[in-house]
Amino acid sequence: MSEAPSTAPVCYRHPSKETYIRCTRCDRPICPDCMNEASVGHQCPECVAEGRRTQRQARTAFGGSTAGQAGYVTKALIAINVAFFAVSAAVGGGRAIAGAGGWFGLMGEGTSVTRWGSVLGYAPYVAGGEPHGIAAGEWYRLVTAMFLHYGALHLLLNMWLLWQLGRYLEEKLGPLRFAGLYLLAGIGGNVAAYIFTAPNAQAAGASTSIFGLVLAMIIVNRRLRLDISQLIPLLVINLLFTFSVPNVSVAGHIGGLVFGGIVAFVLAYAPSQRRSLIQGLGCAAVFVVLLIAAVIRTQALLG
Repeated sequence: MSEAPSTAPVCYRHPSKETYIRCTRCDRPICPDCMNEASVGHQCPECVAEGRRTQRQARTAFGGSTAGQAGYVTKALIAINVAFFAVSAAVGGGRAIAGAGGWFGLMGEGTSVTRWGSVLGYAPYVAGGEPHGIAAGEWYRLVTAMFLHYGALHLLLNMWLLWQLGRYLEEKLGPLRFAGLYLLAGIGGNVAAYIFTAPNAQAAGASTSIFGLVLAMIIVNRRLRLDISQLIPLLVINLLFTFSVPNVSVAGHIGGLVFGGIVAFVLAYAPSQRRSLIQGLGCAAVFVVLLIAAVIRTQALLG
């Protein structure tokens, strides 16, 4: 006598396995190997994957991705600054690290790397030589200058502030918005240095971006109705440092502060409806204004 075939349902992915459990989403039978615990019952792998595709990603209060909690942009910016300094120190030797004067002898001297990438309006490297600078077509200086430093102390002070401020702002704004804030603050400070300092003066450092981050943190916390009392002294100290220490780019610091604040205001106070579009247009408008200002300065130097 032959046995009657089993009528028990089988897993749709493993036909050899009988099961009485069904996916709560598609109602197909699933075996223990295919079960994924859900808020109610279990789901099959395909329904879990479909749910992930259609699920709305978590966002910060300002519309950014929560991936900013990992601080990847902040870490990448620090790595870029350190890499530029390592190259500059390798080229310039010990005096590029410290002992070249400034800040009680703790500052380092410039190297061919800082000379190549710093903010320079329009001047030759040597008397009678070919003119260099932004007005000579070296527009990349408006970006590279924010990643170059004169000595280890200069680098360490800026990177310490970037680590403290950057991780917090990246978490609140999200990676993309934070990166835009950092770059626009830096470019804003460099454009200000280009416009308001002598065309043969060089300036470099992440301070342009850092000043923007200080004011941005105040604006973001104000928008979130958090305490800002500890941030005001930080801003005041940095301003006192700017105006009291020689060989500091006052225009660069103030420019970074102003444009970082403007970008932070756009990011923090954009209305929730069409927020990403308004934030993007606001940041683009800031960039266009900076570009126009740099073009006007260039025409004035070449005119």
